[in-house]
Amino acid sequence: MVLDFTQNGISVVFDITDDKKVVLKHFSAENTAYDQQKNTKWCPALEIQISGENQNDHHGAKHTGTSGFFSLLYDSHKYYENKYGNKLEITLCDSKISAVIHYQFYKGISTVRTWTTVSNISSETVGLEYVSSFAYTGLSKESPRILIPHSTWCYEANWKDYSLAELGMESDRTFALKRVMASNTGMWSCKEYLPMAAYYDEASTLMWQIESNGSWQWEISDIDKMFYLRLSGPTEQENQWHKELKPAEVFESVKTCLSIGKDFNAALAAMTKYRRIIFENSDTNRKMPVVFNDYMHCLWADPSTEKMIPIIDRAAEAGADYYCMDAGWYADGTWWETVGEWLPQKKRFPNGINEVFDYIRAKGMIPGIWLELEVMGIGCPLAKEFEDECFFMRHGRRVIDHGRYQLDFRNKKVREYTTSIVDRVVQEYGVGYIKTDYNIEGGVGTEVNADSFGDGLLENNRAYLSWVEEIRKKYPDLILEGCSSGGLRMDYAHLERHHLLSVSDQENWQRTANVAAAISTAVLPEQSLVWSYPRKDNDGNTVAFNMVNAMLQRMNLSGEITALDEKQFALVKEGVACYKKIREEIMDSIPFYPAGIPQYGDGWLCLGMQSDKRSMLSVWRMDGEATEWEIPLDITADVVKILYPSSSEAKVTKTKQGIRVCLPKTYTAVILEI
Repeated sequence: MVLDFTQNGISVVFDITDDKKVVLKHFSAENTAYDQQKNTKWCPALEIQISGENQNDHHGAKHTGTSGFFSLLYDSHKYYENKYGNKLEITLCDSKISAVIHYQFYKGISTVRTWTTVSNISSETVGLEYVSSFAYTGLSKESPRILIPHSTWCYEANWKDYSLAELGMESDRTFALKRVMASNTGMWSCKEYLPMAAYYDEASTLMWQIESNGSWQWEISDIDKMFYLRLSGPTEQENQWHKELKPAEVFESVKTCLSIGKDFNAALAAMTKYRRIIFENSDTNRKMPVVFNDYMHCLWADPSTEKMIPIIDRAAEAGADYYCMDAGWYADGTWWETVGEWLPQKKRFPNGINEVFDYIRAKGMIPGIWLELEVMGIGCPLAKEFEDECFFMRHGRRVIDHGRYQLDFRNKKVREYTTSIVDRVVQEYGVGYIKTDYNIEGGVGTEVNADSFGDGLLENNRAYLSWVEEIRKKYPDLILEGCSSGGLRMDYAHLERHHLLSVSDQENWQRTANVAAAISTAVLPEQSLVWSYPRKDNDGNTVAFNMVNAMLQRMNLSGEITALDEKQFALVKEGVACYKKIREEIMDSIPFYPAGIPQYGDGWLCLGMQSDKRSMLSVWRMDGEATEWEIPLDITADVVKILYPSSSEAKVTKTKQGIRVCLPKTYTAVILEI
């Protein structure tokens, strides 16, 4: 029996074989030919490995030949319409478990959200070692390449383009033990890679993201002369995850999303539209307020009433809508290992912390505050009052990382305490913005009330997101910024529930351009909070460069703002004013890369935003020797305008291939309008 669910530009074809195996026969761009004769033995729609059962394949470390594929047989399927589009659910069963493959389609968008639920229908406990969220065998072999986004602290979204052969995969093998694989273990979901990638050939691009704020894994390899793709959350092999599924208990895998387009930009456009559907924005955040944060090249986590007053004045004059006081407000001197009580330090605020918050409001801005609620410092007095069960535990001991304990959000006492902190800063201090940071790595997980370290980690991470949802429901006008030492949790489990994300801790304004240019591949532009931190030793070009870094996404203003001279500050005010004119469009714009995904080391960078009204481009000349750069664009407009800065020496001309931009000096930047 063939089940064809082709729609929205994606061909999705299942086959129920004579022996009732469920095969994903085709998953590609619509109207793409596929091999009708391929060996469906190795084309499962689902991979599940049960403890104590045979993984019947010469697989090495690959997640192929799992026990579930051989034992689970087709039971039924449902296909119905819901508010998003069409929903497909295929149920498979054996004597122990019932598994449901979920495919959520979206109206008019070439994307599918996929996940798996597993129910124990037996009277005995069933051990889960691996559950795929998506499985497909039969990827294109027409000169395929893969784009992998390496990502780490201060160097986020560093995409690299490989042929499979360059990664050790040859197309003429029957099978291999070698695989192309990316994985994360722990709390920082993006410390080595973004949880996404793209597989492409000349005809189309397949892009995917794994929506896990913790551990995850994907792999590509070959089997029976076919390339396959497997996407999952945590696994036993890679992430020390094992789940003892009790009778009648249900486990849900992490969600993934796949988009398809004719090229990378088309696949990214579909993924961007999908992210907007799942992102739970708020009316307050839809106004796209300009945020001033006093950390980066400003107070460096050393706030006080005396220091803040002149900065507040200057931030208001620049045009900021929110002023966020960053770290250090709760400590007398060293603050790293003492966090946890979240009480203002009297020496910093002799007349009380409300004095500065009242002053922020008097200047027409909404106050914000920095918190790191998922941790408690080893020097915090409360750490002795909280039981061990409130923290991550391994081998009978509290987990310590970088001078902090990791709190466990499954624990009622932890949730009540952290909620009380939010209540205090909102109700007593009157803040309308919280920067929630996370600066340690809790590691593989916890043994408390868990079947494995990885099980404890996954359940804690889900409990934390549930807590965030509770806070948002309680305070609907509160804006929550997610930060994890910058962009170390740029995943859409985290981003679905946070209004903003600080995408990097990069302190070098030149390298910030690299992050800003590429980050829209991973994060919606209306969520990408990019630092702009002009300094007193900057010339006019450098001040403008700093402003351009943030102007097509979300502006996080900072820097030595009180030390700028009149000309420097005028460029800041002009940049903020320009941003306020275009920010409503940014919220609905689609990012695109006319010159390809920006790379670290490129002499020029370009990020485009396409709205219903116009295209806007951020163009940076880095250290490239050429004073001119031609950007390939298919445009019909006669006018290309420089939006910012008005004093730019740039010259822009229309050509047959697109536009030619001339920037006479290195490290200069402009915002263009087409």
